[in-house]
Amino acid sequence: MTKSKIRIGGASGYWGDTNAAPAQLIERGDIDYLVFDYLAEVTMAILAKLKSRKEEEGYARDFVFNVMKPLLPRIVEKKIRVIANAGGVNLEACRQALEQVAKEAGVSIRIGTVEGDDLLPRADELRTFDVREMRSGAPLPDRLMSANAYLGAFPIAAALAAGADVVLTGRCVDSAVSLAPLIHEFGWTAQDYDKLAQGSLCGHLLECGGQVTGGNFTDWKDVEAGWDDVGFPIAECTPDGAFVITKPQGTGGAVTPFTVGEQMLYEIGDPAAYLLPDVACDFSHVTMVQEGKDRVRVAGARGRMPTTTYKVSATYAGGFRSVGSTVIAGFDAAAKARRTGEAILKRVSRMLQERGLPPFGATALDVIGDEALYGGSADRSRPAPREVVLRLAVQHPGREGVELFSKEYVGTGLSMATGRCGIEGGRPSASPMVKLFSFLIDKARVKIEVKLDGAPVAFAPALPPAGHMDIPPRVESPPDRPIAGRTIEAPLIALAVARSGDKGADANIGVIARKSEYLDAIRASLTPQSVKAYFAHLVQGEVERYELPGVHGLNFMLRDSLGGGGTSSVRLDVQAKTYAQLLLSIPVRVPEAWGNELGLA
Repeated sequence: MTKSKIRIGGASGYWGDTNAAPAQLIERGDIDYLVFDYLAEVTMAILAKLKSRKEEEGYARDFVFNVMKPLLPRIVEKKIRVIANAGGVNLEACRQALEQVAKEAGVSIRIGTVEGDDLLPRADELRTFDVREMRSGAPLPDRLMSANAYLGAFPIAAALAAGADVVLTGRCVDSAVSLAPLIHEFGWTAQDYDKLAQGSLCGHLLECGGQVTGGNFTDWKDVEAGWDDVGFPIAECTPDGAFVITKPQGTGGAVTPFTVGEQMLYEIGDPAAYLLPDVACDFSHVTMVQEGKDRVRVAGARGRMPTTTYKVSATYAGGFRSVGSTVIAGFDAAAKARRTGEAILKRVSRMLQERGLPPFGATALDVIGDEALYGGSADRSRPAPREVVLRLAVQHPGREGVELFSKEYVGTGLSMATGRCGIEGGRPSASPMVKLFSFLIDKARVKIEVKLDGAPVAFAPALPPAGHMDIPPRVESPPDRPIAGRTIEAPLIALAVARSGDKGADANIGVIARKSEYLDAIRASLTPQSVKAYFAHLVQGEVERYELPGVHGLNFMLRDSLGGGGTSSVRLDVQAKTYAQLLLSIPVRVPEAWGNELGLA
């Protein structure tokens, strides 16, 4: 019999997220399912590196030993089912560890697994497919550390249908852990595209834990009083695809159209073409309505037939990186720091040449405290800082190169700027870099296996017809409407909230108008050209702008803006976490009559 409603709790947004979330949701959330998302692209690279050092590593040990071990008796008592992509690059080791924990706790659970995402054993076969990197077209590297396909929700749902109390996966799309219970409980089919899109949006909102309930929120002062006991998200879902985002009563944070809207725009590209293994989603006309305290109803996601391919993220060894940081204080602190950094890089570059070594692949010099992240958009009318941090970062193809940098970074302590002290003792370390290589693979070539307690479960994926091409709808920008009468400048933060994140080597910034009538003014000032100029020190590609009329929002894609992405960049911000905050300072022309309303008069 189909349930009339289920409640899903989102307990983790990344590997290393707080352990407070699972306990809160179990004890105070009245949930049916507890879901965990651990795997980002950077995380996969870290797990691959750990497994290369120790065969039994490579999965999210936090999940097994910090979450399930202490909480498993209560999970079983409350009959809560658990789904987690904690398997990382070593799913079997994760399953065995969880089995042992359950045995030691004296509880009986059935563990389902979804295998097939790990394509590393098939690396030679992949080369026969002539796979190419999605953006550059480069061929597959000679030696891979990992290669994992992003699987969908239907295999997880099959494990649930077979009776699994806990389902473990390796790499799957983040939203799949939430979509799967909806497929299972409500009997959705592979052709229920609108429902699958709604369920995927539900998963996208839950996948980053507290970000949807007031964490990382633009208006942080509205929620900071409850940070110590912030509420974690719960989705109340019904068979028609409708859902409400909420949180346990009496907890901190907030659930509003702005907190939920910011999370919807987090780490997406074209909102009309959010492509997932199970469905191609269109979020551009999604609406969010406050229907009570800390309750937001989300509707309007639309779905289309999914693509014929899975995305695969592979990693490979890519040289070495080193980062050094030093405090410099006193008069002209920023100028002293900048000149010190320039001199160190010049000295080490000369020494590399003298030793017949290759030059640095990339370098970064940041004076933290002097608006380093803002670049040419920094406000130079502010008083000069008297205390800054000099951060130097370098890439080099060999360890010898970064070790030379490390030695000289420390070795200049007595011969350059005065007022310098260390943040930490010792030399900067030489760290191996893991680089990302993303490509597409035909779904028919990925062999998915579903198991329950190690025994096979029947599963046959529904594949789109060969040759199917997704054609997303285009949401056109309305014609420019000149602002009538006298105008003044307002910072974007007075008119909008915003959230940013990374998409490989690209970044996105989602902007939502505080009032619908503000959107035309925001759009007129935030053109792709003006946003690119504002981030000229970071953006090497183009800037694209997309419309989201349902939430009165815009989404900007900043191509090639992260120095190669989080696994290898030397940038200060390698995941675009600060970009929205930077953009909120950009001036917007508004009618003079808005001055009082915006607090500018």
